[in-house]
Amino acid sequence: MKLIIFGASGTIGQAIVQEALRRKHEVTAVVRNRFKLNEKHDLLTVVEGDLLKPGSIAELAKGHEVVISAYGPKFGAEQELVEVARALVEGLREGGVERLVVVGGAGSLKTDEGVPLMETAGFPEEVKPLAMAHQDAFQIYQESDLDWTYLSPASIIEPGRRTGNFRIGTDRLIVDEEGQSRISVEDYAVALIDEVDDPYFSGSRFTVAY
Repeated sequence: MKLIIFGASGTIGQAIVQEALRRKHEVTAVVRNRFKLNEKHDLLTVVEGDLLKPGSIAELAKGHEVVISAYGPKFGAEQELVEVARALVEGLREGGVERLVVVGGAGSLKTDEGVPLMETAGFPEEVKPLAMAHQDAFQIYQESDLDWTYLSPASIIEPGRRTGNFRIGTDRLIVDEEGQSRISVEDYAVALIDEVDDPYFSGSRFTVAY
């Protein structure tokens, strides 16, 4: 399968690239600076592109079966997530690609109390702008005519091990017996490429955690 991955040089983006290559997909990795991605593989092409320009997105996405957005904004530029969402919807429509899988946020997942995670007492104030931007971007995808899937991580996502073992949910935060919600970056990438290989959550959001 021919995949194009925007935001491929970030921590999550690189894990997705590696997981896709592991499964023998043909990958185009889009980055702002090609020297930030050192991955080498016969099935990998690294190109530079601008996720804020629909025309750039359209040109790069043409000929690919699935588009993956792993874009993550810098601290203080959280609203770029919303601009990127609009650009992706417009660019993919122009480029004739319908399938989009998005690396999303966890803040809008509901807790057992029925409130969004980002509205709970312990949610870090400094992360709220990012969580709110993710929520606004999510709404843009929901209202689009694309064949989209939005994958929210656990409350804590960090580099770790690839186990292939995790639980899957939809709109509710998954926690373990100790009340913790965690997933490794590597297993998050496994779940995302699983969805690419065998779509189940078309037009919806899902989440993964241990």
